[in-house]
Amino acid sequence: MYLEKISIFNYRNISELSLELSSGVNVFVGKNGVGKTNFLDAVYYLSFCKSFSSFSDALNIRFKQDFFLIDALYSRNQNEEHIVCSLKRNQKKVFKRNKNIYKKLADHIGLIPLVLISPADSTLITDGSEERRKFIDGVISQFDRIYLTNLLKYNRILLQRNTLLRDFADKRNFNAEMLDIYNVQLSNLGDEIFKKRKLFIEELIPVFQEYYNLISGNSEKVSLEYTSKLSEKPLYELLIENIEKDRILQYTSKGIHRDELSFKHSGYSLRKVGSQGQQKSFLLALKLAQYSYIYKTTNIKPILLLDDIFDKLDSERVKNLIETVGLNNSEKNNLLFGQIFITDTNENRIKEILESNNFKYKIINF
Repeated sequence: MYLEKISIFNYRNISELSLELSSGVNVFVGKNGVGKTNFLDAVYYLSFCKSFSSFSDALNIRFKQDFFLIDALYSRNQNEEHIVCSLKRNQKKVFKRNKNIYKKLADHIGLIPLVLISPADSTLITDGSEERRKFIDGVISQFDRIYLTNLLKYNRILLQRNTLLRDFADKRNFNAEMLDIYNVQLSNLGDEIFKKRKLFIEELIPVFQEYYNLISGNSEKVSLEYTSKLSEKPLYELLIENIEKDRILQYTSKGIHRDELSFKHSGYSLRKVGSQGQQKSFLLALKLAQYSYIYKTTNIKPILLLDDIFDKLDSERVKNLIETVGLNNSEKNNLLFGQIFITDTNENRIKEILESNNFKYKIINF
């Protein structure tokens, strides 16, 4: 999978840009604020139907303009995919695949697998468990439509159950049979989601640890730990046991929406004991493991976006990272990476690393 060419109009601070891209490494060089990250955001948008840096689609339209348009041509399994995304103010966005408009944007997720590594990944460490659940769900949803469908249903039923609990409290009544309808639906979906999350993490852990060793020089001990109350008993039993608690709290206290993914360094919380460099190395390894997992599952090499990777990493770790993503079936790693996009403010710095490893690359100056 790789992006052959792209045209962008009125996307964030990019007025108009058309590029033909290398199937290897593409480096975007320029000062901060010139649009390098916004370009990566446009590429990300074409995979996930949304921005990685903005919650509102309207904010992606360039200031004082009425629309944005992203038009791209991909090579996927030796076939071409023409993807167009457009948005006009106060209207719904339109996604087209080979001139056909998607009826549901969820049908597009997974067509163009992509992994982003950016400074914003730090929220996986600093923010609450919801961010880490989003990470898990985002990876699995790229290749498992049933998982995505079940997750959307689960969240909808969870909202309905919570609304019912609040309604019981407001009206000072309780209907166990009515609540049980939601218990059954929620538990059926939750049990399936839990099984897939658990399997995903089990398969991710050894790959993650291998990448961390490569980036850090095999000098530190880190770990991932997935915890869920569903590992103790089925969700239906948990819901029944906690009915009185839920009535008091007026929300559902047990379920896959409370799961946690813990990051550890030397047996302690990474957030508390890890340096900035160690935390970023951890996140890099996690995202590269994500890449590896998607590739193994779909047999398609995702596009890899590396935004501002030199921030908070020493030169040795950056060198190890670049060498890692450039490995071609070496003894260290049996994963062959595909197309890579890198942003940097220093052309000579990244160029030296790429040339020392004989990479196929293209420099684009912003």
